[in-house]
Order: sequence, then C-alpha cells, then structure tokens
Amino acid sequence: MTISPDRIAINPLQWIATDDGWIDPALAPPLTQRFKVIREAGIRSVHAEVPADLTTSEYGQLLTDHDLLPAPGYISGPLPLDDASLRELLEKTDRISSQMAELGVPTVFVATGMSKEAPRVHRPAVGADATPERLERVRDVFARMGETTRANGVTAAFHPHIGTWAETEAETRFILDSVPADVLSFGPDIGHLGWAGADVIALIRDYADRVASMHVKDFHADIAERSRAEGWTYQQTVLAGLWAEPGHASVDIPATLAALPDSFDGWLVIEVDKGAQPTAEESIRLCGAWAQQPH
Repeated sequence: MTISPDRIAINPLQWIATDDGWIDPALAPPLTQRFKVIREAGIRSVHAEVPADLTTSEYGQLLTDHDLLPAPGYISGPLPLDDASLRELLEKTDRISSQMAELGVPTVFVATGMSKEAPRVHRPAVGADATPERLERVRDVFARMGETTRANGVTAAFHPHIGTWAETEAETRFILDSVPADVLSFGPDIGHLGWAGADVIALIRDYADRVASMHVKDFHADIAERSRAEGWTYQQTVLAGLWAEPGHASVDIPATLAALPDSFDGWLVIEVDKGAQPTAEESIRLCGAWAQQPH
C-alpha cells in the first residue's frame, strides 16, 4: 500500500501550544500565514476547520488559493448529561459534518471533550474513574454522532483521546464492538493510544476495515511510561517533552502504517501537540519533510 501525498495532512497544533502544556486557539497566527507555512513545508492537505467568520465556500477557496486540500476535521464536546447538552452536541456535529460534505471530505473525527479540570487530565492514560454506566453513555453519544454525520453523507471516525472518557484500549474496543460499523468508523490517534499503553498495531489490525483516517503522532515512550507509573498530570507529561515530530521519537510509524489494509484510502493527519523545535515553523518544516517521504 502507498499513501498518496495528497492524503498526508497536518493539524498545526504547534502554533497554539501553551507554556503550561495546554492549547489556546487564540495564539494561532492568521489563517493565510498558517497556510503559507504549511504549503512551503511541502504538505499538501490540512485539517479542515472553517472559522466562524468565513463561509465554507470562502474557506475552500482560501485553501485552493494556497494550493492546499482539505482533510478530515474534528468534532468534540463535553460528554452530554442531559437532553439539552446532547442536542447542542448533535447540532454542532450536524454543522461541522455538513461543512465536511461541502468541502468534499467524506470523514470527520469525533471525540469527547477534554477540560483542565477533568479527572483524566489530572490522572491521564490509565482509565481513571471508569464506570460501566459512563462508558455506555459515551458509546451511546458516539452512536448518535455517527448517525448525525451519516445523514450528511460523512463517516464519523471514533477518536480515542487521552484525558477523555474514551482513552484506553479496552474502552476503544468496547465502543467499536458495540456500535455498528456503518454508524461509527475508527480514527485512531497512534500517539494518544500509545501513551495509554495500548497495542496500537493490534488495534489497527483488528479493526482494519473500519479505519477511516488516522492521526499520526510520535512520542517518547519512556516519558509516557513514567507518566503512567508516577501519576503525572496531562500538562506535566507534555511539558516533560512527550511529543516529537514524526520519526523523531519512539513510535515505529512504518510498522503501524503497515497494519493498515491495502484498501485504506483515508488520510494520515500529522499532529504534534507541542513541537519539540524552538518554533512552530521549524516543527512544521520537519513534519513536511516526513510527509514528503514515501509511505
């Protein structure tokens, strides 16, 4: 299997990483500046996220103007606990998946949200405070999100994420095993699952026919192991230097990609939650160098 360069994208989180190990979208430079740097780095596609002040058509034209293609965006929110909050999340899901459809992107990642006060942010990557009842609620919410995106002709790719109520391998398998494949596909993040100690390659192989797209993250396994063993917080782990540009840390990315089926036609979306280089631009250039290699 060969991944088309057009199907290797970036979500440039480097620009919005904060000094305290979190993210702040307000730190991002103007969209045109971001697109210019990304394209000059040799990356052809970008995580699609339509700003509130642009129509989807205007956003698509801006991508075209910078010789970029849209890649799957991302939908997340707090776990709904009542009908009103569920309705709000599903309205957001409908809006963003409609944008993906208009942009011609057939997939969108779906995740539960993460806040600084969340129990699993204070004790990440070990499935803290798990209960069967909550996991069933999470499963049901993902199923509703998948039904909503499907109505717009877009596939929902379930995206386990550290710090949320769906972060471990066991939780990932439960959700995928109990939601029909035509409602919910799989959008693994090889860094977040790896941080949680999952056997990422086995997960991809076991659900190969459901992997719609994937987030590519590299991380230092020794830091992840210490984080789990010593009870570090999410931010402590990030600030300890967990993340790295693809090919610069512990993940065997070629072996991970080899687990994908020959029929895989989704995107690889590079994410570096906090760049390991002095500037975001330098980090993105390294990501671009990786993207231009054969995969």
